Amino acid sequence: MSKLKAIREQKNLTQEELSEKSKISVRTIQRIEAGTEPKGHTLRVLAQTLGIEEFELQQEQPQVLSEVNEVEIEVKEEENPINYSYIKIINLSSLIFTLLPPLNIFVPLILMHSMKQRNSLARQIISVQMIWTVMAPITFMLGIFLKFGKQFTLILMILIVLSNVLIILRNAAEIDKNKKLYFRLKFSMI
Repeated sequence: MSKLKAIREQKNLTQEELSEKSKISVRTIQRIEAGTEPKGHTLRVLAQTLGIEEFELQQEQPQVLSEVNEVEIEVKEEENPINYSYIKIINLSSLIFTLLPPLNIFVPLILMHSMKQRNSLARQIISVQMIWTVMAPITFMLGIFLKFGKQFTLILMILIVLSNVLIILRNAAEIDKNKKLYFRLKFSMI
């Protein structure tokens, strides 16, 4: 199978759809899939349209798309199977320490290692808590600088804490229901 055809099929595109998106004729796409090496403008446009690097259309084996690579990396990292009960405990452990922000990170981190749940789900839980721990004091300080009064400051503190409680409880519900997190980042901080 040609490199272009393999990548096109991974993207669930027909030759006609690829032709429309890239403005390259269907006949040219057919020739490339039959073995003609794409060059110059055609190579650049096809690579850009497919969201890949040009060399991926030129080398012998096409590299698997980045989304698939991320899944493979996560599978390699997750040597131990995911125990969703443990994941839920790791998530809910942050709830106990909502008022003591450094502990809402360290306790889940310790549990992650002691329960041998070093997987992307546990890392996302901790990453979300890290972001919240950084954003909470920044939000609080901004509230103080706005000088709306003591009542506003108290309400802001309560809202900041409740926001983390909401994040933790909503993630716990999503772990039960769909085996994933509702509030998650597109990257991991650990």
